[in-house]
Amino acid sequence: MRAALGAARFVQLRRSQTRCHRYMPMMPSVTVTGEAVAMFRGLADPTRLAVLQHLAAHGEHRVTDLVEQAGLARSTVSGHLACLRDCGLVQPCPDGCAKYYSLARPELIDLLRAAEGLLAAASHAIAWVCSPD
Repeated sequence: MRAALGAARFVQLRRSQTRCHRYMPMMPSVTVTGEAVAMFRGLADPTRLAVLQHLAAHGEHRVTDLVEQAGLARSTVSGHLACLRDCGLVQPCPDGCAKYYSLARPELIDLLRAAEGLLAAASHAIAWVCSPD
């Protein structure tokens, strides 16, 4: 429910603006869906992104392993995993008392690689466009 409200607010803001940045006109053909907003919300946090990269590189892991890898409190990592699960990016696999998490879709590895390539090619432009006025 919360994600749907956020998506509706995003679309409302987008419709009220004529430009997404002072130097970049909006693309009128792009349709924003709640699912897309939820997916990119899951990718927007450094800790969640690190967890996804770790799962992409090393396969499924227990929550305990991810807590050790992240160096954060178990409740913090669990909250991030819940967000990633709600966004459809990871899937839990219960095994007795433990839960193993893995990437929900193999295409996510391709998306992460493409994002790394895009950042390598355009990091200076992204920093300039996203800098505060």
